[in-house]
Amino acid sequence: RDRSPSRGLGDVYKRQLLWCLFAVMLQAARVDTVLVRSAAMNKDVKVVYVLPDKAIGKQACPVVYLLHGYGGNETTWPGLKPELKDYADRENLIFVCPNGENSWYWDSPLNEDSQFETFVSRELVSYVDGHYRTLPSREKRAITGLSMGGHGALWLAIRHQDVFGAAGSTSGGLDIRPFPDNWDMKEQIGAKDAGVCDWDDYTAINQTGKLKDGALWIIFDCGYDDFFFEVNQAFHQKLLERGIMHDFIVRPGAHTGEYWSNSIDYQILFFLKFFRESH
Repeated sequence: RDRSPSRGLGDVYKRQLLWCLFAVMLQAARVDTVLVRSAAMNKDVKVVYVLPDKAIGKQACPVVYLLHGYGGNETTWPGLKPELKDYADRENLIFVCPNGENSWYWDSPLNEDSQFETFVSRELVSYVDGHYRTLPSREKRAITGLSMGGHGALWLAIRHQDVFGAAGSTSGGLDIRPFPDNWDMKEQIGAKDAGVCDWDDYTAINQTGKLKDGALWIIFDCGYDDFFFEVNQAFHQKLLERGIMHDFIVRPGAHTGEYWSNSIDYQILFFLKFFRESH
């Protein structure tokens, strides 16, 4: 039997390495896909959760809801930003990524199975707080999204300020009216001039009258080469006219995954500041 010192030392190193790998595995964020029941739509909705190690244990954590764009689903944000797992563990954040289909996050008056305003703002928030270790208050909830999801995040947050305390948008379609034939919107609320719904009532920019300065922390951004750049500027101007302070960022970029992956870093920092300063 080989009892040489070098062999014994090697065994020690191996054991130490195994313990280090085990510790890393224990501390790694978990990514779960869950079916959440919607009573409003009478169906199950897929939701991806990115859970920090501490939320799996005993520590309650703030929650950031991430909404995808048109043609996306619950996997959009985790696929676009794998670093969400790092943010989750480092900052003790829970990320929630629901499948919003192509709903624009409205309660559609035409489709009973597309009631995503109710689902996200009520049913999903209730499920998350009931099944995970969250801090269940508006001061510890933020919501943002890309493109259609940017519209959805601000639409929901402004209309449900009792639920969300901070909101964002990246490359958001914040005024739908210039795009009457795009992205299946008329499947949800009827054609713009058909008289089914007044499009003025279904666009995020016209919800700004519900805001009071300081009541909702707001951050949104758009790239110079994005086809939504003008409506984002208009949203910014509308908030200025109403005296609603906010962060509006413009930078080089277009309607691309590369832009959104960069943008979300700044928005997470904004939300972390909100969580720290809100009580």
